[in-house]
Amino acid sequence: MPMPWLGALLTTSLMVTSEEFAERRAKLRRALPDAAVVLAGAPDRSPDAVTPPRNDPNFYYLTGWNEPGAMLLLLPGAAEPNEILFLPPRNERRERYEGRRLSANDEGATARTGFRAVMSTDLWESEVKRRTAGVKNVYTLRANREELRRAVGKDDIQDATAAIARLRMVKSVAEIAQLQRAIDVSVEAHLAAWKRAAAGLYEYQIGATMTAEVLDRGCERLAYRPIAGSGPNSTILHYWDLKRRMDGGEILVVDAGAECALYAADLTRTIPVNGRFSAQQREIYELVLGAQKAAIAAVKPGETLLRGAIVDAARQYMDKHGKPIHGKPPSAWFTHGIGHHVGLEVHDSSLNFEPLEAGMVITVEPGIYIPEDNIGVRIEDMVLVTATGSRVLSRALPKDIATIERTMQRRGRR
Repeated sequence: MPMPWLGALLTTSLMVTSEEFAERRAKLRRALPDAAVVLAGAPDRSPDAVTPPRNDPNFYYLTGWNEPGAMLLLLPGAAEPNEILFLPPRNERRERYEGRRLSANDEGATARTGFRAVMSTDLWESEVKRRTAGVKNVYTLRANREELRRAVGKDDIQDATAAIARLRMVKSVAEIAQLQRAIDVSVEAHLAAWKRAAAGLYEYQIGATMTAEVLDRGCERLAYRPIAGSGPNSTILHYWDLKRRMDGGEILVVDAGAECALYAADLTRTIPVNGRFSAQQREIYELVLGAQKAAIAAVKPGETLLRGAIVDAARQYMDKHGKPIHGKPPSAWFTHGIGHHVGLEVHDSSLNFEPLEAGMVITVEPGIYIPEDNIGVRIEDMVLVTATGSRVLSRALPKDIATIERTMQRRGRR
């Protein structure tokens, strides 16, 4: 099957460059003028740890550095150095377990990190205290405030989370390319799940199929634990147990996305286990699909995700085109938000009360969940906000009933 991201993978435009990371830091310094910013990456670990390290997304967003134990210092003004990356010293015992890591004293440290100034974390506390002594405002992330207060002797450490979130919400061309690759791999994983789904299989087999597809296509992992809820489990929003045996006549909510080069995808489709929707399932599905299309049509700069035209469009469509369900309007069974930002995290750092802008990537995911009937339907796509509206990035994954049923009927006998 063709992979539309393969051509992009062979070009430098797919990758976020060191120059882009440097421009992000410059934007943050402009957003927080006359201030110092101190950030800590993932903590260094003991050699007995078995979970691979993963840096704080805010730290990675500004540095492009994903080895643990690093620290970042941004200083006001143009005098050099106004950006310093601190790296932990060599640890031979740890390296026997995890391989060689770069240290500040290694040749080529500045070229490999993209920082003109690289120092050892052994100097971090003294250097930060000395270099921020005359700076009125010092910012860090909420989790690091107490440690920084003790290190620099300042009580009024401020939170940089909102300022960084504003930067992360608007994606660059390279970030959109990274997200598109994760989406394209996710599409193939969903289609593989469709081909395998059948009565008698277990939900965890759907999760295993998708995981294998993501890894086989060169991505590092699923971006989150896959959701594969059949029958009564389709009505549980975040159903992660995946223990149930699927039966014919049920529907299956599959919510899963790939993580490729640290960027996440988040897609959901609802499919019939036996390849055919029942009349009731079809009615609910068409209602959710129409609501999603109405919500996507309302996406444009200036709208917000928390409340307003996007979520109103979905709810109003449900109530206008659907009939009451167990005495309640259809929108009463839509029990969660309309969407969220996606990027380095599935639920990416964002300020949802602020208006959308061109370059933001969000999900649009209405759903209706009826525990009384063991029917839950959710349809989720990733959408790029453009200057005049929006573009669905995950449009390659079918969502109309005819195509879903036709695709599933091609599975052949099992």
